[in-house]
Amino acid sequence: MLKIALACLVSAAALSAAMPARAMEFPLAKGQVAVGGTDIATTSDNDTMLDLARQFDDGYVDFMAANAGVNPWHPGHGKAITVPNFFILPDAPRTGIVINLAERRIYYFPPGGKTVETYPAGVGVQAGATPLGVTRVVLKEDGPVWRPPPSIRAERPELPAAIYPGPDDPLGDYALRLGWTNYLIHGTNKPDSVGRNVSHGCLHIYPEDIERLFHEVPVGTQVRSVNQPVKAGWIDNRLYVEIHPSKEQADEIDFNQPMTPAVPQQLVQVVAKAAGDRRALVDWNTVRAAGLAASGVPTPVTPELVAHASQANQPRDDVQ
Repeated sequence: MLKIALACLVSAAALSAAMPARAMEFPLAKGQVAVGGTDIATTSDNDTMLDLARQFDDGYVDFMAANAGVNPWHPGHGKAITVPNFFILPDAPRTGIVINLAERRIYYFPPGGKTVETYPAGVGVQAGATPLGVTRVVLKEDGPVWRPPPSIRAERPELPAAIYPGPDDPLGDYALRLGWTNYLIHGTNKPDSVGRNVSHGCLHIYPEDIERLFHEVPVGTQVRSVNQPVKAGWIDNRLYVEIHPSKEQADEIDFNQPMTPAVPQQLVQVVAKAAGDRRALVDWNTVRAAGLAASGVPTPVTPELVAHASQANQPRDDVQ
């Protein structure tokens, strides 16, 4: 049974194009299943959703999914924008780097198990472009040289044999080379690609994020790739579900098209497993609505429960 107590923080902030991205690092207690909070921010005249996504260290598609119907280029002055930095952690061992391809996001669990960092990522343009499973960081490259792999050279035979560090290097300033041949976690000279289906299988993250991750992650770090569009967990005695747009829905968002509603195939199975012996408490209409919305924002699907009396006077070491 999953359980955590965590406050969903709601704040208002005026946005500025000069704001840097905020690297997201959270304390992590034993048994905790979610981190962060959902913020509310207020736009300024010159904001775009691409700029705002980067400022809040979010990927474009999931930032737009949390703000359905907002004009990406002209959200407008004084617009209330949801900042979806509330995350149910992937169902995976909390070791090294965990890539959730369906979420277009990377999680890094530093040694010691006391914190977690998370970064949005650009992922494969085709489903299955990135392998699922476990590998490791085998090489760290400061100022990587890009040598187009066969898959890209087949599409663009005019490319040079190598592109060296500089503004034209699609790998950006830093790269973590994985044990899977031709797969990397790297920066990008096109930060607008972060949080989209854009690559041939590599993971693109913001320049400021890869700089931090590069200097923290040692060679040999385990890397696990999973595909979990639906996540669920108990938070403050309520079951929450978090659902991200499918690849097809993400492409619709990316092209500024209305997202076609579709209930994820594994939705009921994931929620039922997380609910366990409290399945009767689940509001399945709310579950379905969350599935159709695919906002990426954790949504409660059970009533709030009162903690058992035996727990009432116990210390709460799982509260963030």
